[in-house]
Amino acid sequence: MSDYHNYRSRVVTQGTQRSPNRAMLRAVGFSDDDFLKPIVGIANGYSTITPCNMGINQLALRAEEGVKNAGAMPQMFGTITISDGISMGTEGMKYSLVSRDVIADSIETACNGQSMDGVLAIGGCDKNMPGAMIAMARMNIPAIFVYGGTIKPGNYNGKDLTVVSSFEAVGQYSAGKIDETELMGIERNACPGAGSCGGMFTANTMSSAFEAMGMSLPYSSTMAAEDAEKADSTEKSAIVLVEAIRQQILPRQILTRKAFENAISVIMAVGGSTNAVLHLLAIANTIGVELTLDDFETIRGRVPVLCDLKPSGRYVTTNLHQAGGIPQVMKILLVNNLLHGDALTITGKTIAEVLANVPDEPPQGQDVIRPWHNPVYKEGHLAILKGNLATEGAVAKISGVKTPVIEGPARVFESEEECLDAILAGKINPGDVIVIRYEGPKGGPGMREMLAPTSAIIGAGLGDSVGLITDGRFSGGTYGMVVGHVAPEAAVGGTIALVQEGDRITIDARQRLLQLNVPEEELAVRRTNWKPPQPRYTRGILGKYAKLVSSSSLGAVTDLNLF
Repeated sequence: MSDYHNYRSRVVTQGTQRSPNRAMLRAVGFSDDDFLKPIVGIANGYSTITPCNMGINQLALRAEEGVKNAGAMPQMFGTITISDGISMGTEGMKYSLVSRDVIADSIETACNGQSMDGVLAIGGCDKNMPGAMIAMARMNIPAIFVYGGTIKPGNYNGKDLTVVSSFEAVGQYSAGKIDETELMGIERNACPGAGSCGGMFTANTMSSAFEAMGMSLPYSSTMAAEDAEKADSTEKSAIVLVEAIRQQILPRQILTRKAFENAISVIMAVGGSTNAVLHLLAIANTIGVELTLDDFETIRGRVPVLCDLKPSGRYVTTNLHQAGGIPQVMKILLVNNLLHGDALTITGKTIAEVLANVPDEPPQGQDVIRPWHNPVYKEGHLAILKGNLATEGAVAKISGVKTPVIEGPARVFESEEECLDAILAGKINPGDVIVIRYEGPKGGPGMREMLAPTSAIIGAGLGDSVGLITDGRFSGGTYGMVVGHVAPEAAVGGTIALVQEGDRITIDARQRLLQLNVPEEELAVRRTNWKPPQPRYTRGILGKYAKLVSSSSLGAVTDLNLF
C-alpha cells in the first residue's frame, strides 16, 4: 500500500515539514493541527434527479460531522446517478449500467487524486452501490458504504404501492382491466417521498448484500430514507470508518470469498434482484476473488427464500426492517450453517460477533421473515440456466413462477421498444416465448432493464403463460418466467442472434435449461450467414463502453484485459 493511502506515512512525510500543498487545504478549512489527521473522502451521491438520492445531502453533512467528531478531516465530493425508474423504457436506460463504472471511476479518481486515507460513500439508486464498491475494491483504502435508505410505500385505495405498481398499471390499463382514473391514482401515489424503490428490488438488494459482506453497519440497509435513525446511522458509520483508518482495516481483508458467499446467501434468503448476480461478479472480478455464475447456483440449492417481499411477495423493505432487518435474516442463516461467521466486518468484529445478540428465530406475530422450518420457497430464487441459447449462462428469477417450464414459439424483437409495442397492442399470446435481443452490454450498448415489457406482460395477465428471454437485464421489480443476461449476447454472435420467428424454445427452470430446439446443422448455416451489426454508437461514453465492456457472465466490467 502506497504512502498516499496510509495517513501515518503522510504524517511523517508532510506533517513535520513545510509543504506547499497545504496552502489550498487551508482555504477549505484546514488548520495546523488538521494536517496531522487522516483525510476522509465523503463521496456524496446527492441529486434531485431521483427520489432515491434527493435526501442524501443531509446524510453527507451528518457524515462530515461524524468524521470531524472522530478526529479526522472530511473532504466532500460529488458523484453522479442515473434514475433507472425514470429512464426505464427509454434510450436513456442505456446509460444506467454504464453509470456504475462512471461512479467507480469518479470515486477512484477523487480519492487517489487527493491522497485520501479513507472513503465513506453514500448512494441511493441502483448503480451507486456497486459503483462505490468497485472503487473501494480497486483502491483498497479503509472504506464504508452508507445506503441513502428505502422509500416508504405509497398507498391508494388501501393498497401499498411501489414504483413497479405504476408500470404494471400501464399493462392493466392497456388490457382494459382498469380505467384511466385508477391508472392515474396509482401513478400519483406510488412514490410518496425520498428513498430508493421500496420492494426487494436492486437498490435494497445491494444494500442488503453489502451489510452481509460487512461493508455497511448492521440494520443500515433497510432503514427508511426519511427516518431519523438513517441519519444517526450515517454519523456512526463515519466514526466507525475513522477507527478503521487508524486500525488499517482494508476492503481486501473484508471482501473475501467468504464475504461473497455470505452476500449470495442473504440475497437468496430475501428474494433479491437478478442484478445482484451481475454486480457481485463485477466486484469479485475487480478484487481478484474467484466467483462464477455456477457459485450462485450452488448456493441457491442450499439456501431457502425466507422473506415474503415484493415484487413477487406481499411486503416492502420497511416491513422487513420492522421485523428485524438483515441481521435477523443473517442470524437464521448463521445458526443453520449457511453463513461464514468468521468473516470480518468494517467494525473490526466478525459476523458472528456482530450477530451475537440477535435472536435465533424471527419475532412472532409477523410473517415478513419466515422461520427456518417454514420458508417461502425451499430453495433460492435466482437460477442459472444454460443450454445452446446460453452457453456461458443466463439468470432467471423464479420466485412466484407458477409454470417453471415453458416450451413455445419464439416471438423475436430486435429492441425493447418493438416488444413493448407488440404487448400493448395485444399481439402476444399465451405460450409464446418472447426474445428481446441486441440489448446486451455491447449490443445495446448498456444492457437495458426490461421492466416496461415485463410489467406490461404481468398487467395483461400473461405472467404465468408467457416466457421472455433477453441478453439485456431486468429491473429488481421484475418477476415471472423471464430469463436475462443471456450470454454470449447477440452482438457478438451468441445463439440468441440466430433465433427466427416461430422457432421452438424451451425454458426449464427445474432442469436449469435454456434451449433453442433447432437442429445444430441448421444453426451452423445460420451462423455462417450471420453478420455482426454496425455499432449503434461510435463516439462518446456509449461508444467507449461498447468497445471495452466484457460479457455479462463476467460482470460486464470495462477494465478486463485492457493490455
